[in-house]
Amino acid sequence: QVSLVVNVASECGYTDSHYKALQQLQRDLGPYHFNVLAFPCNQFGQQEPDTNKEIESFARKTYGASFPMFSKIAVSGAGAIPAYKYLIESTGEEPTWNFWKYLVDPNGKVVKAWDSTVSVEEIRPYVTELVRKMILKKKDEL
Repeated sequence: QVSLVVNVASECGYTDSHYKALQQLQRDLGPYHFNVLAFPCNQFGQQEPDTNKEIESFARKTYGASFPMFSKIAVSGAGAIPAYKYLIESTGEEPTWNFWKYLVDPNGKVVKAWDSTVSVEEIRPYVTELVRKMILKKKDEL
């Protein structure tokens, strides 16, 4: 499965545009072995202050988010969870704000990273191409 790993926040200037676009990407590509993986994080500007339950409820009710929402975590610095340490080591890119995006291929290799200022629409072609390659590979294996 192809994954787009994103550190999300409910009270950020990027929240509305990112959640809407992430859900559209999930809707369009989810049936083809793709998932957005959302990791709430309160490290930047204290913009994710609520509980895990409140965060998930907000994302589901406000944006219809159908992708997996994980528990609130640290994504940078010494307290970063191992998955984020791996993403950072693989790309040399450490999140400095909310809505950093990491594209991960089906083998767990990190393909690329984008910061908050890069829209989901700008990275859609990268995600689509990786999903397309995976589908063609699976087809060849049949």
